[in-house]
Amino acid sequence: MQDKPARLSRTVLTEIIFPSDTNYHETVFGGRVMHFIDKVATIASMRHSRRAVVTASSDSLDFLAPVRLGEAIQLEAFVTWSHRSSMEVYVKVESENLFTGEKKLTATSYLTFVALDEKGQPCPVPAVLPETDEEKRLFETAQARYEARKLRKAERQTLY
Repeated sequence: MQDKPARLSRTVLTEIIFPSDTNYHETVFGGRVMHFIDKVATIASMRHSRRAVVTASSDSLDFLAPVRLGEAIQLEAFVTWSHRSSMEVYVKVESENLFTGEKKLTATSYLTFVALDEKGQPCPVPAVLPETDEEKRLFETAQARYEARKLRKAERQTLY
């Protein structure tokens, strides 16, 4: 299986925030942002693997600033690293005031997806080839996040 550049999985999703997307503060619901994150990350992981995928974990979601009613929300996702059948996807979320052009980083997230074969079983995925400074930085730190996920999973299993 041939390695793939991270750029081939890069996916951008842009939406405008309407009243039905907002809470009583007139900012976007966190759950709506999570919906957008899962959607864009799914597309990125399918582009990398060219397989059906399932969300295995949402490792982190850090909200940094609100997205307000009438602003655009733009999410950019790409596969940062892969293991045998799993892929780590990084998602960056920005807001844009469409009148002034001001942009803000509003959230970041890491998710893990697993590629599935025709029988619904995990299957191998290509390795990731990072090219940009951002891709290289995230690739180099991915192993530590992978180990933290494994540790979290092991700890969770002792609770049940």
